[in-house]
Amino acid sequence: MINGGTLLEISLPPGVPTWASRGLTQTLDPIDAASNLLRTVNGDLVDFSPPQMRKYKSTISCTDVEAPALDGIWPGMVLTVNCVSELGFLTVSGAPTRPVVPDSSRLVGDYTFYRPQIVFLVVSYTVSTDEYGAAVAWQLELEEV
Repeated sequence: MINGGTLLEISLPPGVPTWASRGLTQTLDPIDAASNLLRTVNGDLVDFSPPQMRKYKSTISCTDVEAPALDGIWPGMVLTVNCVSELGFLTVSGAPTRPVVPDSSRLVGDYTFYRPQIVFLVVSYTVSTDEYGAAVAWQLELEEV
């Protein structure tokens, strides 16, 4: 389902209205705690990060003519997000690591790509308006629960 002309869907109403999401971008990055790399006395790089820290942080940003409907959304709130960014895996030996947004998976050669559905906590958001240019820029910072 497309919400306001975008693939992005946010669980809490009212979501992303039309004209607030054209040109939207989303990043998916490992959280800072997902990386605990140390060198041994021999100079070898070793990963000490526990598997439970393999979570994502995300930045969703856009500049359009309307503001997103973020009134009532505050840092610390839990949101379920049907992401725009895709994840991929080798089809024969892999599997999705997050729930798949319905009808979002696709095959490209030996790989499956899908849009994940992730439960995030709101870290922060900003909204700014260029009155003369009739543009509203916004950014939403999230971290996986």
